[in-house]
Amino acid sequence: MAKTNPGQFVKEFRQELSKVTWPTRKETMVTTGLVFVMVTLTATFFFLVDLLLNQGVKLVLGLGG
Repeated sequence: MAKTNPGQFVKEFRQELSKVTWPTRKETMVTTGLVFVMVTLTATFFFLVDLLLNQGVKLVLGLGG
């Protein structure tokens, strides 16, 4: 792999950075909202599965009265 000097690296870095398509504020807010909704749904799902498994183990082993 060929070595490049720092000046050339910065020049190429800026060229590549100018090619990036940045999301708009609206797109960022919508995506953030969707992430929060999905995290909440996933956490709720795993909480309910854990609760169900917990009750099943207590029933099978006769623990907790």
